[in-house]
Amino acid sequence: MKKCVYPGSFDPISNGHLDIIRRISKLFDEVHVLISQNIQKKSTFTIDERVKMIEECTKDLPNVIITSSDGLVVNYCKENKIDVIVRGMRNYSDYENEFALFQYNRDIYPGIETIILMPTTRLQVVSSSAIKELVSFNCDISKYVPKQIVNKVLEKLKK
Repeated sequence: MKKCVYPGSFDPISNGHLDIIRRISKLFDEVHVLISQNIQKKSTFTIDERVKMIEECTKDLPNVIITSSDGLVVNYCKENKIDVIVRGMRNYSDYENEFALFQYNRDIYPGIETIILMPTTRLQVVSSSAIKELVSFNCDISKYVPKQIVNKVLEKLKK
């Protein structure tokens, strides 16, 4: 069985994230969507809220498992016998960050591979922080957030 992990903060999940999840669910037998802590970001949504939102958006994908971890992604991979990390890359600044992560992950777990996927063209600019900013200026986010959770995102961010 070929397994992968797709880690991120998913705060909130965007259509760009969902695009990648749907694509990798066709390539792997088991996809672990791992909500991981980013110590450089302050989360808006709790882990439980993010798990529920992602579950709602992926309920039609039986091979997708939603989980969370406060440890290193590479350690989650070791513990769960996963040897592929899937990362999305939108631009050159993402490349610099992903390149460093790749090196650290290989040092910690030499058997790990990293696969980079580019989001669909119209979704390349979508980020969770941009979604939050758009909401703060009362802009329509329906093009950027899965329709199942638009109201939840608006409700939480308008508080």
